[in-house]
Amino acid sequence: MCGIVGWINLEENIMEKNSIIETMVSKLNRRGPDDNGIYREKNVLFGHRRLVVVDPEGGRQPMTRQLGENTYTIIYNGELYNTEELRKELQEKGHHFHAYSDTEVLLISYIEWGVDCVKKLNGIYAFGIWDNSKKTLFMARDPLGVKPLFYTKVGSHFMFASEIKALLAHPLVEPAIGEEGLAEIFGLGPARSPGNGIYKNIHEIPPAYWLLYDQDGYKLKRYWQLESKEHKEDFNTTVEHVRGLIVDAIERQLVSDVPVCTFLSGGVDSSAISSVAANAFRRDGRGQLDTYSIDYVDNALYFKANEYQPNSDGMYIQVMKNFIGSKHHNIVIDTPQLFKALEDAVKASDLPGMADVDSSLYLFCNEVRKKATVALSGECADEIFGGYPWFTRAEDIAANTFPWAKSTQERKGILSKAFSNIDLEGYVAAKYEETIKEVPKLDGESPEAHRMRELFYLNLKWFMITLLNRKDRMSMANSLEVRVPYADYRIVEYLWNVPWEMKYHNKQEKGLLRKALKGILPTEVLERKKSPYPKTHHPAYLKMVQMQMKNILQDTTSPILQIIDVERVAEIVETGGAAFGKPWFGQLMTGPQLLAHLIQINIWMKEYKVKIV
Repeated sequence: MCGIVGWINLEENIMEKNSIIETMVSKLNRRGPDDNGIYREKNVLFGHRRLVVVDPEGGRQPMTRQLGENTYTIIYNGELYNTEELRKELQEKGHHFHAYSDTEVLLISYIEWGVDCVKKLNGIYAFGIWDNSKKTLFMARDPLGVKPLFYTKVGSHFMFASEIKALLAHPLVEPAIGEEGLAEIFGLGPARSPGNGIYKNIHEIPPAYWLLYDQDGYKLKRYWQLESKEHKEDFNTTVEHVRGLIVDAIERQLVSDVPVCTFLSGGVDSSAISSVAANAFRRDGRGQLDTYSIDYVDNALYFKANEYQPNSDGMYIQVMKNFIGSKHHNIVIDTPQLFKALEDAVKASDLPGMADVDSSLYLFCNEVRKKATVALSGECADEIFGGYPWFTRAEDIAANTFPWAKSTQERKGILSKAFSNIDLEGYVAAKYEETIKEVPKLDGESPEAHRMRELFYLNLKWFMITLLNRKDRMSMANSLEVRVPYADYRIVEYLWNVPWEMKYHNKQEKGLLRKALKGILPTEVLERKKSPYPKTHHPAYLKMVQMQMKNILQDTTSPILQIIDVERVAEIVETGGAAFGKPWFGQLMTGPQLLAHLIQINIWMKEYKVKIV
């Protein structure tokens, strides 16, 4: 994995403005600590930071290849999982390769197929390719949005980067937000609308889109989208099909020249990945698999089972460790660490995020990186197979809004009177309706079946991408590449058309997935009720965020005071978040996380010198 930066100006000579591109690239050092490179010509400056995973020598970037009189240069962040199939196809068309990196395969794919190359790729990616003869820039982002890619245009200057911090390092780009940015943060946050970069005039290429920039400006085009079709396979065939897709996706993602591990929570999703990986390691003579889990100091003392977290992970992790024979590492986070890392998490994301749900992952990845460079993680299975409570709760199925963010009215109450003109509820409703209108329809499908499609689509386009953004920023801030096998577009395409009755086999969340994993997982884990990402239950954490938020409210220089109703927030702080009345977001952001999220907003505004315009 890597960090990329580009600057195009088709009207001016920017070749000598090396110091600016170098500063932009330096902001991405953690995404690529192993190598860096700059490409310079009259109208183009490219910068690259590299985390070496495959082909240390042959994969150096920026990479330039020539075909006839034409030259093409690529900067790329990602991993292709069908590299060898593509290489063989391109060799049959007469192309030759200098090395075995996927970077070269991707570049030659563009030279051969142009913009249609993205239809050939299976992987996670964000890249830019400069065609020197045509003076065009081609950029693309993977179908599910695992890898980020932001851009902005200021006059004749077009800039893009893996992270917003690199764009903000350009002297022409300001850290400003307007009413729309505030509506995103307070109405939808920590989610973001597809393509919205929060900052004024900063955008993100949405998942499954490419962008072409030339002298006429830029155009965006979607290259992949779900199609609704009748599912014709019976249940047993569907089970075998799902099993084959999952095993293949996991095994493809074990390719690496550096140490690979897996995250293991003892839940169905991560346990399946760990089991398949351990089997592949034994088969291929790669030794014992390392697995990692997260816990918190004294969490066992304070954990209380509830609807969302019915049990803790420890026992199930032990079962899996013994079942697959992994070398397991349990990383335990202390409360002061967790609190302190709220700031690190903001700096990793360039935005306020999921509070300690982010900071814990940041600390976890920091520890994993001490022994491994690549990890496989279980994100996305819940969105694809239907693992969340809102897939089965009647009130959530019927809700005319995002089921994980039903607190818009309460969120509105946090904003100060100066921003009472922002129609938060209308903004959120409009985003919801826009998404619903996109859902591909199937003729003859019942209203109930179509509603389940809508729920899955909302999850894929919103909730899943929020978790993928979190995983990318927290891991790459620690120079750790995390791969997500369930986000293989082939799995998503296939499951999209599998009826809910099959997915909910035996009236059990992810029942189809569980059936497909029979034999891959032990019975105890296979039948375990879903438990989300573990968070701290230590009362000391709540006290810390309460105290910090009180200090922020009393400090007249705190930037968040510009935008919040201080009296209302003080009431929420005093009650430990209870006065807010609902979870802020999803299942994990309740009282303590809401206070920590507000702290993160203040950190963000202060550290990034955010202007409200």
